[in-house]
Amino acid sequence: MVNPPPTVLALDYDGVLCDGMKEYFQTAWRAYCHLWQLTDPVPPIGLAEQFYRVRPLIATGWEMPLLLRALLTGYSETEMAQDWDQLAQQLLKQEGLSAAILAAEVDGIRDHWIASDPTSWLAEQYLYPGVAGQLTLWLNSIQVVIISTKEGRFIQQLLQQHEIDLTNLRIFGKEVKQPKHQILRQLKAEQPDSAVFWFVEDRLKTLQVVEQLADLEDVQLFLATWGYNTAAERAAIADDSRIRPPWVVVRLLPKMQRCTLARCRSRSDAESYAQTLRTLNPGLQILVVFDPGSSKSSI
Repeated sequence: MVNPPPTVLALDYDGVLCDGMKEYFQTAWRAYCHLWQLTDPVPPIGLAEQFYRVRPLIATGWEMPLLLRALLTGYSETEMAQDWDQLAQQLLKQEGLSAAILAAEVDGIRDHWIASDPTSWLAEQYLYPGVAGQLTLWLNSIQVVIISTKEGRFIQQLLQQHEIDLTNLRIFGKEVKQPKHQILRQLKAEQPDSAVFWFVEDRLKTLQVVEQLADLEDVQLFLATWGYNTAAERAAIADDSRIRPPWVVVRLLPKMQRCTLARCRSRSDAESYAQTLRTLNPGLQILVVFDPGSSKSSI
């Protein structure tokens, strides 16, 4: 069975369209230095790599300095992963901070960085390969919406840097102050009953919230396995009938037809499987594509 293509495509930004991990760390470290009044601006060796590994634990940017605080005060990555939400609240209380204070600090660091050296800020983040072209194609054919916990103005600046026409793009950033499932509800209310919704997100918990809501049961959900999630989270969707990985291996057929051969949990798995098929039968025309619409089982 092949599902109908979307009429509305809702995309997370960071971890789906953009890899901003290096910028995350630089912003988080600068905020940390200011909040905890460090005089040495050089981060400890290995701290960035630790941060990259635990970044998938958080939902919003204000938590990034807290990740560093946990790492630098002796919490192990395993301890942090067990219940980050509870640990974050504990750290806020211990340090006399709030989400609002941390959010203002992180956004302020970004604003100053952009104003003083926009070239270096842009250099620390990039769109995933092929995203710019694919996003342009989508914008010319369907309604595309970005739903992100990042400030919308930052997203606009990054996309404009890649010369993407934002005329038909709707962006719901942190300034909207609504959870993603509520934004999806609002979007659905604007559309006819025949509308087909896809939601692509790299945070499994966010998808699971949507999965539990009866009024969003017809929204097709896809985990961006290339984004900020863990191996355990990617494995968790193997038996989930609704949350699916979007990479498929297809065989091109005559008359512009194609046959889906397999759905894979990551692009690297898909490429490896495709290469095996090409080796076994060089005459086959095999491609790896981003296509959440197929229901072929995962490998």
